[in-house]
Amino acid sequence: MSLDRRLLLGASLGLGAAATGLHAAESRASSRRVAANAADFAPGLTPDLGNDQSERLQSAIDRAAENNRPLVLPPGKFIVSDIFLRPSTRLIGAARTTVLMFGGGPALLTADGANSLVLDGLTLDGGHKPFDGARGDALLALSGCQGIRLTDLDIRNSAGTGLSLVACSGRIESVTIAEAHNAGMKCLDSTGLSVTGNTVTDCANNGILIWRTTPDEDGSLVIGNRVSRIRNAAGGTGEYGNGINIFRAGSVLVANNRITDCAYSAVRGNAASNIQIIANSCERLGEVALYAEFGFEGAIIANNLVDSAATGISVTNFAEGGRLAVIQGNLIRNLFRREQEPEDKRGEGIGVEADAVVIGNTIENAPTVGIQIGWGRYLRDVTATGNVIRHAPVGISVAGAKAAGKCLIANNLISAAKHGAIREMQFGEMLGPDLVGEIPAGERIHLIGNIAV
Repeated sequence: MSLDRRLLLGASLGLGAAATGLHAAESRASSRRVAANAADFAPGLTPDLGNDQSERLQSAIDRAAENNRPLVLPPGKFIVSDIFLRPSTRLIGAARTTVLMFGGGPALLTADGANSLVLDGLTLDGGHKPFDGARGDALLALSGCQGIRLTDLDIRNSAGTGLSLVACSGRIESVTIAEAHNAGMKCLDSTGLSVTGNTVTDCANNGILIWRTTPDEDGSLVIGNRVSRIRNAAGGTGEYGNGINIFRAGSVLVANNRITDCAYSAVRGNAASNIQIIANSCERLGEVALYAEFGFEGAIIANNLVDSAATGISVTNFAEGGRLAVIQGNLIRNLFRREQEPEDKRGEGIGVEADAVVIGNTIENAPTVGIQIGWGRYLRDVTATGNVIRHAPVGISVAGAKAAGKCLIANNLISAAKHGAIREMQFGEMLGPDLVGEIPAGERIHLIGNIAV
């Protein structure tokens, strides 16, 4: 009997598919055996009973961690308080339909030194109930936890911060934080943290905070998040009201985020050296959209879009050591002045002071000046090259103090600048004639190839 090759091939493919299906079924069965349902470790732990179930849930978490097994909770609401998460805790809910409702007390969920912690598919609802800040400043407060994974969580209605991490490493992904009375997410002294693909909205003071106790390398990645409607309930002059705030944390990458409707900045770097602010979409900001300030060395701000803010980009505070920047390829438009402010009305597209390149940016509708170079005597080694500036009263202003340093302004196109394409400026007041087509006195300001139309 001869065998058809196609028949043999079909039979072998069928056997392979059957083997693959059998292996997948065995894997699923194995996973079910490894995971523990809540009732397996804590009889009586069932949702929607309306009474406090903290003791039962704590017992289930403890026993599952001791046995190195994931703990799976069913859909429904569990009223709980003061739950401690253990090392290797893996607490799994049902696609955010598993709700841990804060019943009041010192805390909702806390952990200290809980390495390899996994939380997935849960909703944490604080009900706006106060908790003890000494136990942690958030509904979910973790400290000293390495290799954590927080995914597909909904954290809402916190009387303080939504999520707080101190000296932690790991990944925070696909987490939604809303209606926090303070910040959405605070990460202090991180040791290798990725904050990606999260949504933070409707928070009273700040969105995402990457902070350090003292200036040091941090290296956190803040990528692809959505941050919106961040208020400034605590007041101040920029400490609060920011979408993403980097404070003393070095070498942080802030990229590809969508940030809107913040009382102050979209991204605010304070004493944050080697910060990179790349390809963010920023709209409707109350003050400076993208900020590098106070005691930093090294900032790259590139390929961002800013639409509607009091200032597009500010890289300043040379008096405090703020220096060394590349500002490249940004699109900045539709800025405004804060006429209600007694001072600091702003309206600049880009402000820069020391050791910086401003290259290839497009600025349209800046009501004060397109690019402001220096402030008073605080100007050193700035190049502004290849920028397009449209519809600004003054295209480029340069600090006019005799003690100010040198700058090169070359090959810029400045359109419809009714009060001058390039002017000297002293503390916001424009001085002297339009410098386009003229040779400035001294050797401090160098102009090459600029065009005013």
